[in-house]
Amino acid sequence: MSKTQRTREICALAPIVPVLVVDDTAQARPLAEALVAGGLPALEVTLRTPAALDAIRAMADVPGGVVGAGTLVTPEDVRAAKEAGAQFGVSPGATDILIAACEAEGLPLLPGAATASEAMRLLEKGYDMLKFFPAEASGGAPALKAIGAPLPQIKFCPTGGVSPENARDYLSLSNVVCAGGSWVAPKQMVIDGDWAGIENLARAASKLMD
Repeated sequence: MSKTQRTREICALAPIVPVLVVDDTAQARPLAEALVAGGLPALEVTLRTPAALDAIRAMADVPGGVVGAGTLVTPEDVRAAKEAGAQFGVSPGATDILIAACEAEGLPLLPGAATASEAMRLLEKGYDMLKFFPAEASGGAPALKAIGAPLPQIKFCPTGGVSPENARDYLSLSNVVCAGGSWVAPKQMVIDGDWAGIENLARAASKLMD
């Protein structure tokens, strides 16, 4: 039984999952609205700023959006993310304790793996939708293609160094459902409140598999 069916459904909503670092809670809702309007409904808010949990709370009410929490490392992260309204979680790696916390909270998890052994261990636990991280530093699309050959039952969301220039290289792979990218919400555009510009970037990213 796959423990990542819901995660795979979320990943399949669009080619790109925006990876968001939110510094100001006031920016959260309009940012989410712009990305969803542009065709990217699944949003990952990284727990790297003091505003992150409040940002998740604000984004959780955006119609059509599915907000998740990224950079889950501890059980405390998992519980806080779930309480804030996160509908899925993303982790740079995976530990037994973190997986147990997500399962206890009923939070669908996209766990990270960078090697065949890590992917196989997660598969043993029922996880067949994984984050390939850090994607570019781990060998990029050629490495992910090579890992996929003997493990065709595992699907991936490569994240880390994915850009408009190389996204299609990843998305063309048979074992890739989507990719995580931060370029759809550039920091300066968020600071400037250029929501129309962000919507345009999202719209372009939503068509990367066309």
